[in-house]
Amino acid sequence: MKFFTFAKFGRTLLLSAVAAVLWFGCGDGANPGGGGATTGGINNCGTDGTAGSCKTVPIGGKTWMAENLNYKTEDSWCYGDNPDSCAKYGRLYTWEAAKAACQSVGMSLPTNEEWDALVTVADGEEIAGKKLKSTSGWFSNGNGADDFGFSALPGGYLYPESPVDDAEFDGTGDIGYWWTATEFDGGYAYFRSMSFNSNYVLEYHHGKSYGFSVRCVKN
Repeated sequence: MKFFTFAKFGRTLLLSAVAAVLWFGCGDGANPGGGGATTGGINNCGTDGTAGSCKTVPIGGKTWMAENLNYKTEDSWCYGDNPDSCAKYGRLYTWEAAKAACQSVGMSLPTNEEWDALVTVADGEEIAGKKLKSTSGWFSNGNGADDFGFSALPGGYLYPESPVDDAEFDGTGDIGYWWTATEFDGGYAYFRSMSFNSNYVLEYHHGKSYGFSVRCVKN
């Protein structure tokens, strides 16, 4: 059985299907990726213009960033325009900026298929959020087990400016959105989301001008 929850996108609503029973399990104690570490310290991922400053972890034959990218580029922001947020959550990027930023540090923005593979290794979309989320930093103790060392953190998002609305930030501590490199159509691209109140990793698409977090990947 599934029900629907609503996440605020500025003044819009994103409809997401989540499990009726939240917090289903915490994993079986396996730690195939050597994870489980509590996140902490300063996020310098990409600040020197290379991936060498980023924590990485091997999962499913790929090398994934184990923290959100913090490479400063055009069309990227610190949440709330606060540098301390970048030091904790990394930066928020438009879709085009996300692709360019990963290339700039010598990696690539993961495709929808690469995210599919990651979620499959983490036992599927219904439980992968629990296994990929960091062991601290999520609202209302909605932390994960971090079984793979992926250490997903809730960086929130930026709702872009429109003819009637100013740009605004929302969701830090509650939810994380990560761009994929896969387009839905000319104006939209796919992303993945994790929330403090769900074990799911959800797939959806949204406008490319939104500001989302980024994890880069390489073979």
